[in-house]
Amino acid sequence: MRARNRLSAAFVKRAPAGKWCDGAGLWLVKRDDGGAQWVLRYTLHGRRREMGLGGSDVSLAEARRIAERWRAVAAAGRDPMKERDAEIRAARREDITLAVLTADAFEARKAELKGDGKAGRWMSPLEVHVLPKLGRVPITDIDQRDIRDCLAPIWHTKPEAARKALNRLGIVLKHAAALGIEVDLQAPDKARALLGKSRHEPKHIPALHWRDVPAFYASLAEPTLTHLALRLLILTGVRSAPLRFLRLEQIDGGVWTIPGEAMKGRKGGTADFRVPLAPEALRCIDLARPHARDGFLFPSQRRGVISDATMSRLMERRGMEARPHGFRSSLRDWLAECTDAPHELAETVLGHVAGSKVVTSYRRTDFLEQRRVLMARWADHVTGAAGKVVKLVGTG
Repeated sequence: MRARNRLSAAFVKRAPAGKWCDGAGLWLVKRDDGGAQWVLRYTLHGRRREMGLGGSDVSLAEARRIAERWRAVAAAGRDPMKERDAEIRAARREDITLAVLTADAFEARKAELKGDGKAGRWMSPLEVHVLPKLGRVPITDIDQRDIRDCLAPIWHTKPEAARKALNRLGIVLKHAAALGIEVDLQAPDKARALLGKSRHEPKHIPALHWRDVPAFYASLAEPTLTHLALRLLILTGVRSAPLRFLRLEQIDGGVWTIPGEAMKGRKGGTADFRVPLAPEALRCIDLARPHARDGFLFPSQRRGVISDATMSRLMERRGMEARPHGFRSSLRDWLAECTDAPHELAETVLGHVAGSKVVTSYRRTDFLEQRRVLMARWADHVTGAAGKVVKLVGTG
């Protein structure tokens, strides 16, 4: 049997700098500055480990009691350091709630999100549908039944929000696991199996037929911000957000450069998107310039920019089913039916990333000049010119 209790309390107080063994793996490490540290050395599964037991505020008798406890744990084949960490987490359960870990996971991934996630869309599904019910629950206690009960009310009525919430939960659980917290990484998949297949049938955003766009465009005759914003939205085929947040410095001659982080579907926000501006689009921009404030071309009356609902409400008040986003479909159908633009070029007009990762990694062009021709013809159609089949040269 190994010798134990070699040290005395008096020696511990006056011990010089160095390492002093009390026996059975318990050591006193005294530093040159007078500070001290108790260390327990043990072997588990053939590996030698060292575990700190406290500093000079821990007495010799207390260090021996603590060491004895953890020796018994190691003798049983369990890791004392892991068990101690688990006990610390259990004593501070408020630190491992789903809300805390969600915030931590979001903070770690902000750089991957558009505008560092400032728009709040990454957090929104969890903040609205999950955290109000499970936010205070320790993440170690969350299982598939909790997730199922949380998302069941929206599983068939708001499937996209439910899908995003489930996806985000998986990311948060993986983040917690990476921190060493014991969680069930399969809980989201198990919850999906419990919830079953969604009965919801997705509905496409209503759009005007491309033949009806000129009449609607002509009705936007007033030089108000809403009318001008809708005109430019139609002429460029962009999404609402980049248009509403359009800044004057993004316009250079006949090109509008949308920052990559503002473009949907461009992971990491690394690729800017250039939009060729037809003369009619430039005219709309010039008409809107007097309204500009704080660098934004379409500011709201109070602060920030016009809301996403502003343009939708105009169409709703007119009794229209179509909505602003639908003009992208109008443009895409016009491209398919009235031009010979290849699929890849037509998709690029809408800012879509067309082709596989391999294809896009080798392609260096954004077809700006070919798109300039198409958008000029689209502007001609929108402003009332007779529709013609557009023949493109050199796009094959």
